[in-house]
Amino acid sequence: MTGFLGEYEVTLDAKGRFLLPAGFRKQLPGTAGDQFVVNRGFEKCLTLYPMQEWQPIFEKISSLNDFDPKVRQFRRYFLNGATILEPDSAGRLLLPRNLISYAILEKEIILAAAVNKIEIWNKADYQQFFESYLPESFSELARQVMTGQDQPPVS
Repeated sequence: MTGFLGEYEVTLDAKGRFLLPAGFRKQLPGTAGDQFVVNRGFEKCLTLYPMQEWQPIFEKISSLNDFDPKVRQFRRYFLNGATILEPDSAGRLLLPRNLISYAILEKEIILAAAVNKIEIWNKADYQQFFESYLPESFSELARQVMTGQDQPPVS
């Protein structure tokens, strides 16, 4: 499994290309190859998966029951716009226009580690996301997620 750490501000050029920072390239295992899959994230961002991380997700989605309407709805949304990317001769990745529009990406973007994938954010949206979250709220969220308890402890 690939694991990423870090956050980088990069520039998206007029054609929709960006250079994957050396900090992330160094974290890719030698077996990762040069292929990635980019698709819509759960918030207004994009998600960039190394191919070896995308493959198990795609296999799981492929194995879901096609007779279930929720499965079909999920597949359509999750796979909509998913695109294989390979670096060009200069090492840049070209984002599809429809995904750039979805995430409202402009010249300044943020690439943020998200365990086994990288999120691609509009810089202003990324900053707003963190500015709107109070440290106390994060503390409560961390407690709920890490302990599996949705209710606050009884005093």
